[in-house]
Amino acid sequence: MSAHDQLLVVIDPVARRNDGESVRIAKDVLCAGAEAKICLPDSPEEFSRALARRGARRPVVIGDDRALLRTVTLLHRERELGDGPLSLVPIGAPGSLEVAHALGVPQNAVAAARAVLDGTVRRLDLLVDDSDGVVLGDLSIPAAQGAAAVPAPPSVWGTCRSLVRTLVRPAPGQVAIRTHRLRVEADGVLLSDVNAPVEGVTVRSLAGTAEITVHPPAAPAFHATAHTLTVSGPDFRYRADTVVSGPVRRRTWTVRAQAWGLTLPKDAEAYG
Repeated sequence: MSAHDQLLVVIDPVARRNDGESVRIAKDVLCAGAEAKICLPDSPEEFSRALARRGARRPVVIGDDRALLRTVTLLHRERELGDGPLSLVPIGAPGSLEVAHALGVPQNAVAAARAVLDGTVRRLDLLVDDSDGVVLGDLSIPAAQGAAAVPAPPSVWGTCRSLVRTLVRPAPGQVAIRTHRLRVEADGVLLSDVNAPVEGVTVRSLAGTAEITVHPPAAPAFHATAHTLTVSGPDFRYRADTVVSGPVRRRTWTVRAQAWGLTLPKDAEAYG
């Protein structure tokens, strides 16, 4: 990217609140290297309007994975994702930047801002579902369980009831594995049906196809590659990047090879 390019720098409000100093430094690096218009949206609606009015300017997002996902989703739904590359300067808590780092974006905000100015565009795959949702990185079906909530201290009566239950029925030696009844089809080929419970399905797009892994209980996982994946069954949720969606009874994902461009350092490695 040359210094003569015009940039539209959209600064996510979460990044401004959580790390204003890093935002300021990244903005200074970008403005020193190119002509930049700075946008400070305070709502998703303002975020969307700023992107829609970018004109010929190259969009640069300062924020975390959710900000990047919001940008890709908006441009995809407007059918403008292929018009030009995106850039990201990652600012946020470490857990909110896993997708960005896996895609090859530098972890340091200054290094990422410099990559915006002199990096190279990498074409990446995209998983698109039949509701126009997108997946940049990993898909988990059903949604991967998050960290367990810390229970409140038990009351005296609660402690007594727990003790009685333990005496009547001893606690099991291990936590039961949760399974799901899912029908999984890859390019129309049946991988698993509802009569064979599974722990879950994980998906990642790679080299123009979807790498699908089905996890049966108490058995080795098995793998398949396809361009289209359809999952159906009783109501289930799924996790796409950082977002948990559902419940749904049927969802189809299709790989769009090299559907979008992301500006990365010239020596960066990314999946997709």
